[in-house]
Amino acid sequence: MNRPVTDTRLNFQLDEHGGLRHFLSIDGLDREMLVRIMDTAEPFAGVVADQPVKKLPLLRGKTIVNLFFENSTRTLTTFELAAKRLSADVLNVNIATSATAKGEKLLDTIRNIQAMHVDMFVIRHSESGAAEFIARHVEPHVSVINAGDGRHSHPTQAMLDAFTIRKHKPAFERLRIAIVGDILHSRVARSQILAFNTLGVKEIRVIGPRTLLPVDAESLGVRVYHSMDDGLQDVDVIVMLRLQKERMRGAMLPSELEYFNCFGLTRERLRFARQDVMVMHPGPINRGVEIESGVADGKPSVILQQVSYGIAIRMAIMTMAMHSKSRHQGEA
Repeated sequence: MNRPVTDTRLNFQLDEHGGLRHFLSIDGLDREMLVRIMDTAEPFAGVVADQPVKKLPLLRGKTIVNLFFENSTRTLTTFELAAKRLSADVLNVNIATSATAKGEKLLDTIRNIQAMHVDMFVIRHSESGAAEFIARHVEPHVSVINAGDGRHSHPTQAMLDAFTIRKHKPAFERLRIAIVGDILHSRVARSQILAFNTLGVKEIRVIGPRTLLPVDAESLGVRVYHSMDDGLQDVDVIVMLRLQKERMRGAMLPSELEYFNCFGLTRERLRFARQDVMVMHPGPINRGVEIESGVADGKPSVILQQVSYGIAIRMAIMTMAMHSKSRHQGEA
């Protein structure tokens, strides 16, 4: 299987000791780092689920700014909860009405907030590369986490998906994973493919109509299918994606009903997969478009677990980035 080429430009995510300074993309990170993130998240998952007081003092005195130029209630909420459960001070700045802000205008926004002595930005932006652009212009003591940028990357979603899979099926090298739907416009799919390949997944399949798949999809290290029945044969994990109409140009689908008839996940179609298949969805779910309610709410579904584990993964990444900075400052 072809493996994606690592982009060495993104190695500046790491500090001189190999610790995590920023978290912008799966690209540039090796398997050891991805496993370290999941291992760090493991005890946090217990705090989130089991403890009556869901609070740790690890980031007490730190200030984290969630700067969202795109709306996403679920992602913003989980980042906010993750920071608060680490005892950080949190500022939510939702300026989705300025989603096209870039260049000097974007830097002015960052510099003004940075002047308030913040320690971390969590960035969501409609422009691909916005998080990296910001990370290259912040002060050395400030970390940046990418909460989704354009079509490019959504690395924390990929990590929470990998973590959810590991909780149920820890042997990645034995798994067949199918990602279904709008691959072309999905930053989640791109990040998942990078993460799953880096973690050594046996086979990654992408399933969808030709209009919603990249022309060079196979170069990403996946097998391409245009039939649900064929693509779901003997898979261990199914990841359903929503149709991202806001990123589509022109008529890429005849109708939602026809899409569901061809690529919607139904209980009947589940029979092609393995009996213990996991069904995942990064959300928000469009019931009756990409997945029927009986599957979304059924036994194979781990969709709500993904949301819960997302808090633990984001706690882990925040903690690792802050630890990296503290070590650097201590040696300065």
